[in-house]
Amino acid sequence: MCQTPDNPCLEPLLCNKYCNLAQQAEILLVYPSLEIKDEHSSLSWSHEIADEIKALSKITTPGIASGLLYYARNLISMLFLGWLGPRELAAGALSIGFANITGYSVLSGLSIGMEPICGQAYGAQNWNLVSQTLHRTILILLLTCIPISLLWLNVSHILLHLGQDPTITHLAKNYLLYALPDLIALSFINPLRIFLRTQNLNHVPAVCSTISTLLHIPLNYYFVIILGSGIKGVATAVAVTDFLLLFFVISYIYLSGVCEKTWTRMNLDCFKEWSSIFSLALPSCISVCLEWWWYEFMIILCGLLNNPEETVSAIGILMQMTALVYVFPSSLSYGVSTRVAQELGRGRPVKAKTVATIGTIWGVFMGIVAMAFNVYAMKWWGFDVY
Repeated sequence: MCQTPDNPCLEPLLCNKYCNLAQQAEILLVYPSLEIKDEHSSLSWSHEIADEIKALSKITTPGIASGLLYYARNLISMLFLGWLGPRELAAGALSIGFANITGYSVLSGLSIGMEPICGQAYGAQNWNLVSQTLHRTILILLLTCIPISLLWLNVSHILLHLGQDPTITHLAKNYLLYALPDLIALSFINPLRIFLRTQNLNHVPAVCSTISTLLHIPLNYYFVIILGSGIKGVATAVAVTDFLLLFFVISYIYLSGVCEKTWTRMNLDCFKEWSSIFSLALPSCISVCLEWWWYEFMIILCGLLNNPEETVSAIGILMQMTALVYVFPSSLSYGVSTRVAQELGRGRPVKAKTVATIGTIWGVFMGIVAMAFNVYAMKWWGFDVY
């Protein structure tokens, strides 16, 4: 733990003059264990809960909107794949599953490692650390894209070795080849979403996602129908949509000035002190990957069944229902994580515990509603339990 010349630092802000960024990050992670006196306000417990629910809603609601828009975009892609035919739909589901397992889950998991650092740094008003963490995470994700790209380039050998249908495998390879640029876009989008969320600016990606999703329909129509690119056109439309989303987000940040304090230029310091991010990113990546892989492995296993065109297509469609339900608890978890990090950065661990408790109760209620929705939705898929 770093110290000022006179006494041990009890506040992250006091360390800016005496500690480097790695030590500042360590302080922000250790600091929550310190108890701060008089952190309880005069508000009653019920008022405190109501205020916290409002604060969580401000972060969670735009997150849900972004998640639903992302779901709508995936649904649009699945509809165009279905329009192309059962083989293309099966190949699209298989390639998306492979992409989620080997690429998207890894990038998403690694980016989550920056959230506690950015959240606590923002709560402590350490603007430089917020910006540096964003830059370092982007660099880490871009480097991670290299081995992921090598896997995607050799996807046909991998899928054939796993016993997948050769025709579907060939189409899946075409999809992934044209989806390669999407890795670069997501290497920026994922960290930017967390960067904005930790500053209570979750509405920015929500607004930008709305515009990009609306453009996703004409893009698919142009590439798939007008140009006749088939499954390659669907993959191209996904990549172009993500690059448009990235363009809209960066343009919004620059033009609006909402991140004036935390948006700085990248410098050589971004190549230093990666250990604090890796210590959080790697466990987060493992957790996210395991969570995603449980579902995606089912798609690969369906490819081993008789008539893989129908089985893979069916599981791909059913996965969309899972993705729809997943939007709500995941958005809540991101909101709770952001609020907890902010309160810890402000040196209020008891308040952070309150946020976590409220979020847990809210999550249980949301889980019950999601279960009831899934049971009710069985008839939509032609499933009869009797």
